[in-house]
Amino acid sequence: MLLFLAASSSKPSQASIIVDALKYIEELKQNIEACKRDLAEESCLPMVTVETLEKGFLINVFCDKNCPGLLVSVLEAFEALGLEVLDASISCADSFRLEAVGGEPQNESVDAQMVRQVVVQAVNKCAES
Repeated sequence: MLLFLAASSSKPSQASIIVDALKYIEELKQNIEACKRDLAEESCLPMVTVETLEKGFLINVFCDKNCPGLLVSVLEAFEALGLEVLDASISCADSFRLEAVGGEPQNESVDAQMVRQVVVQAVNKCAES
C-alpha cells in the first residue's frame, strides 16, 4: 500500500502540468521577443566597405535603417579625413545606401582602414542619437 501511495503522489496533477506548460509558453514568447530585439539591433549595424583606388577610395555604406542626419554625418566624416567626394550615388528612402568615390586625401597617412573606421563611427553616432 505504501508503494502505491508513493507512486501515485509523485505523479503530477493535470492542473500542475497545464500551469507548467503555460509558464513554458510564456518563456518561449519572451525568448522570441528577445530574438526580435537582437535582430533589430543587428540590422542597424552598418556595412561599410572601402577599396583603395589608384587615386582615392571607393566607399560603400549600407544600413537597413535610415536615420535623420546620416548622410550629413557621413559627409562630415569624409571632410574630417580630407576626402573630396568626386562622385556619389545615394539612396535614403527606407534604408541608407551610399557609393562614393573619394579623391586622394590631403593627409597621406589616411588609408582604407582608417576611412572605414571613421565612417562606421559616423554611422553609429547618428544611430545612437
